[in-house]
Amino acid sequence: MSLFDRLRQGLRRTSANLRDAVSAIFTGGRVTGEFLDELEEVLIQSDVGVKAAMTLRDRIQEENKKRNLKTTEELFGAMEELVTEILEGVAEPLKTAPSGPTVYVLVGVNGAGKTTTIGKLAERWRSQGKSVIMAAADTFRAAAQDQLAVWAKRTGSALIAHQPGSDPGAVAFDAIRAALARNTDLVLVDTAGRLHTKGNLMEELRKIVRVIGRELPGAPHEVILVIDGTTGQNGLNQAKVFAEAAGVTGVCITKLDGSSKGGIAVAIADELRLPIKLIGVGESLDDLRDFEAGPFAKALFAKPE
Repeated sequence: MSLFDRLRQGLRRTSANLRDAVSAIFTGGRVTGEFLDELEEVLIQSDVGVKAAMTLRDRIQEENKKRNLKTTEELFGAMEELVTEILEGVAEPLKTAPSGPTVYVLVGVNGAGKTTTIGKLAERWRSQGKSVIMAAADTFRAAAQDQLAVWAKRTGSALIAHQPGSDPGAVAFDAIRAALARNTDLVLVDTAGRLHTKGNLMEELRKIVRVIGRELPGAPHEVILVIDGTTGQNGLNQAKVFAEAAGVTGVCITKLDGSSKGGIAVAIADELRLPIKLIGVGESLDDLRDFEAGPFAKALFAKPE
């Protein structure tokens, strides 16, 4: 199944809600001031964020002056173009190291899908004949290490883990040392996500990043924030916290299949200027895909089949 087909399937609830709401207010076939106000409200309710909703409102007004938007399909076409432009404005592919190990640190709240994303990234690299080390730096929860161990076994990856409650920075240190000694291609670092001790957690994440950079200059090559796509505006708030503290370089949005809150990708790109690097559109190992702005925007406004 193509990326667009996956996205169309995954974003069908978001798309249906958005199309229905916009169609209901575009009754006269004219872009009026009242319609634009209502459109902004609809977009905010679709989790594209306040700033992005205001941007789209103003841009639709400009586009209407250029081409006199008369039908809902013309309107959706213009919105697709504008959303593509927003997403492409921050687009970047996943970085890899020019030589030596590539290191990705995954951050985010518990339950967002960090460990599953690590497993899917490991499978991607292993299927290309590359070697992978997983680092269990979420030492706060023994269950997190157990879950990572299952993924390591499933994907044929090596696992670096310490006793529960030990120093996460020490786990990262050992993982980098092991990767250098074994000429490993990829290191995937799992981290804690307990926001009720936010200050301590953020300092812990900063320490992990510092340790990695000290042992391997230029690393980590990505600090990927994993966001549950069903959380909508709450995901944007999480992104703000982690982006400020952990030096996030890109975002992975999981659980987009069946979510009604897919507009969060637009909010993250427009408000935080963070690139969406990966999206999860299903449960299978190959359902973690590189993000592409055009197919995403097209699926967001697609006509129902």
